[in-house]
Amino acid sequence: MANVKTLTKRNIWFERLMAVIACVNLCLALFDLSYIPWRDFYIRNFPQLTQIYDPIKSIEPHRETENYLQTVDELTEQVSQTGLQSPQVVNKLEELRLLSNEMVDSNPFAAASKSGTLEKIKNRMRNHLGVKSAKQAFSEFWSQAYLSKRGWNQEIDFFKERIRPLIIVNYYRSLGENGEFIDKFWRIDLPFVILFGVELLARSFYIKRQHPGFSFFNAILWRWYDLLLLLPFWRALRVIPVVIRLDHAQLLNLHPFRQQIHQGIIANFAEEITEIVVVRVINQIQGSIERGDLKYWLSHNENMRSYIDINNINEVEAIGDILVKTIVYQVLPQIQPEVAAILRHNIESILRQAPISRNLQSLPGLEHIQTQLSEQLATQITTNLYSGVVSAAEDSVGAKLSSQLVQRFGEALGKEMQKKHVLSEIQNLLIDFLEEVKLNYVQRLSQEDMWKVLEQTQQLRTQPSVHPVLDKNSTVLVRRERS
Repeated sequence: MANVKTLTKRNIWFERLMAVIACVNLCLALFDLSYIPWRDFYIRNFPQLTQIYDPIKSIEPHRETENYLQTVDELTEQVSQTGLQSPQVVNKLEELRLLSNEMVDSNPFAAASKSGTLEKIKNRMRNHLGVKSAKQAFSEFWSQAYLSKRGWNQEIDFFKERIRPLIIVNYYRSLGENGEFIDKFWRIDLPFVILFGVELLARSFYIKRQHPGFSFFNAILWRWYDLLLLLPFWRALRVIPVVIRLDHAQLLNLHPFRQQIHQGIIANFAEEITEIVVVRVINQIQGSIERGDLKYWLSHNENMRSYIDINNINEVEAIGDILVKTIVYQVLPQIQPEVAAILRHNIESILRQAPISRNLQSLPGLEHIQTQLSEQLATQITTNLYSGVVSAAEDSVGAKLSSQLVQRFGEALGKEMQKKHVLSEIQNLLIDFLEEVKLNYVQRLSQEDMWKVLEQTQQLRTQPSVHPVLDKNSTVLVRRERS
């Protein structure tokens, strides 16, 4: 027992280790998928992160926008050294006006799918200068007259806070020979893929040893979800094996979630499946009646087509025999007093209605004698009748005659019902009745709340099962809980 516990503990820790590694790999994959769409957020809030990860995505600063920002920095440095009115500043402002016109015309943001960012820059400059042309706004902004009038510090702060953050997010990304962007994430992902691949092979060999009838392909399919960890594309699907591994490692409880999914699937399909099954059964019965099988059933034809007899026993006759014995030996003795009371009442009524009985009513004591006589007659009649029934049931000749009577009755009834007009009428009525069942009761099935049915089923599963068993010393049924 100790070895089993130790082995189980080792397995659970291995499962947890691999689940944690899979989680780390999933987080890296999701971060890689989000890096390009969210790079603006990362570069503004985590610039050091972008410096590390940009080379993985083959991202480098765009030369045109980088040159533009570098020229602005040089202008700022020149103003701090020589002042705004110096010839060097005039040259830098002229250069910035040319670079601004070039940026508006060439749109260096298009390659990074950031044309909207350029439109935002132009809108902010137009609104700030109060003009309709973006080129005119940039030309006026980078002029000595405007900067002197509005104040150098105020305007350069506007550029740093409102324009520079939009320009700095632009980048250039290298293309490969296949025309796609170069992505080096596979270098980070490759060690994880190798690890998961080796693990999958080891698990497949172990599963094949545990199940000799499995092929190696079937053993791999046993852990089909781990294949998603090996795909170099659709990396977001790795969330499936990660969640399953966390559940197996007991780090995440998915039982309520799985149960809800199962109930949802069952609730969606149970209604349609139930209707289909019921309608198909009714259709089979209707088809059997239309094919004329009812005639074979009524004639007790042993060669009835497509009928399979599993025990060579006429179940109807056997059930009739059981019912007859139950009535004779069990039911009649219990109702004998009631039958005698009915007979006694009828005998007394007959005696009272007889003319001679009314004439003798005046004689003393005669009414008491009449009551005793009625009771004795009723008791004697019921006793004799029951004895006769029991004797007939136990007598071989009587039993044979009774069997012949029942058989003859069935044959006569079947023969009469096989007449064309009777059989046709019965068939039509049965078909119409089954059609009414489909239209009425099957429709009620679709109106029933399947979620309520599932809830009731779940309650039955959670309650302890009770089995009736027969006590050895009596016929009393006792309840025994399932162990």
